[in-house]
Amino acid sequence: MATGGLKEDEATRDRRIDAATGEYRVIAPGQTFRSVTEKITRIVLTPDTPLGWFALFGVGGALATMLMVALTWLFLIGTGIWGITQPAAWGFAIINFVWWIGIGHAGTLISAILLLFKQSWRNSINRFAEAMTIFAVVCAGLFPLIHLGRPWLGYWLLPYPSTMDVWPQFRSPLMWDVFAVSTYAIISVVFWYIGMVPDFGTMRDRAESKIAQYFYGLCSLGWRGSVRHWMRYETASLLLAGLATPLVLSVHTVISFDFAVAVLPGWHTTIFPPYFVAGAIYSGFAMVLTLAIPLRKFYHLEALVTERHIDNMGKVMLATGFIVAYGYGMEIFMAWYSASHWEAFMMWNRMFGPMGWAYLVLVTCNLAIPLTTLWSRKLRTSIGYMFFISIVVNTGMWFERFVIVVTSLYRDFLPSSWGTYRATKWDYMTYVGTLGLFMFLFLLFVRFLPMIPMSEIRTMLPGAKITAKTRAEAGD
Repeated sequence: MATGGLKEDEATRDRRIDAATGEYRVIAPGQTFRSVTEKITRIVLTPDTPLGWFALFGVGGALATMLMVALTWLFLIGTGIWGITQPAAWGFAIINFVWWIGIGHAGTLISAILLLFKQSWRNSINRFAEAMTIFAVVCAGLFPLIHLGRPWLGYWLLPYPSTMDVWPQFRSPLMWDVFAVSTYAIISVVFWYIGMVPDFGTMRDRAESKIAQYFYGLCSLGWRGSVRHWMRYETASLLLAGLATPLVLSVHTVISFDFAVAVLPGWHTTIFPPYFVAGAIYSGFAMVLTLAIPLRKFYHLEALVTERHIDNMGKVMLATGFIVAYGYGMEIFMAWYSASHWEAFMMWNRMFGPMGWAYLVLVTCNLAIPLTTLWSRKLRTSIGYMFFISIVVNTGMWFERFVIVVTSLYRDFLPSSWGTYRATKWDYMTYVGTLGLFMFLFLLFVRFLPMIPMSEIRTMLPGAKITAKTRAEAGD
């Protein structure tokens, strides 16, 4: 029976095929094909689920239930239960929508762009980063639907055959969001699933339960690990990576058009598309760290998710953080350079007005703390500090969206129409509930699917340069 590793006895378990010479080569103990396979499959195929998993799953389920309560009340009463008013007609729903879409960007970047650039360090983190993308898009997709006010008419956003000739308004950027996010979700799901097919074959062969064998066998699509299978798998992965790469740039660019095409001070600016994309990658990598650090500790994956991975993600955050800082600077500069007193007042009000505290939190969490400390390799390889930074950046990026949406709306052109914005308990319940939904879905993924790609991790073993042919010959 294929085990997903080399067909070898105990005397040769620390040897593997060297792709360059075709001979067996001794490698470090504990770093064999078989040990990698056993380490990852044991998490899923074990009959004993850790109590900590049940505890977190219960918390996620309770918060997801709170989300369902908030949505039920919303459908019964309407959007009046939220804090949105005139002129602040956009509130937590749009803030959370943009934040969750941003969270999902790191998964596509790690999976697609780093694959095309042949960055092998992505192999240990790309699987749960892709899962994070999908679950973040699920959470994000809720908000435009419930923000409609009449969510049962949400299908009007789609170009359905209409005998009444009532078509969607394709000139609206909110319509562009529907197509961008749905395309992004489809490509992400397909990429995620295709990457798991070889591992499903391994899980099928190692499972002892008949139900597990049937489930993983169905998901593996008849995977046998032949040369033809590997060649088609690698070709499909490259094609999907090529399709997904433009989405990293396009999706959040389209979402930025929700603001940039408006004439409102603080929104009508051309810096938004690159600024939003950089911010999305910034917050996305922060969320990857938020998930990866507890996972590697809880499941003892320190040998697979190493300090090098944490360090590299810190470097990406440092680079994208400076792009975000440039965006903040350009907003201030253009408010002055435009000679528009509307823009100048907007920026002054954003920094020193009634909600200036939110701008202070934004600058502290996104610029002051991370951009002054991530230069240090000692701090970038400090597991505790990087977990702290990931929480700080995710907080700061949420406040960035809060500042963009609220402070541009509640003080507009006419002082007679000025208002304020205060979120209600239903706003907070909906937001926290989506965090619970995300946790609920992610924990199910960790328990029943391989969170780390075994087939790709094996290529990182000492001396490994695996091709489709050598993989098939090794019984992978």
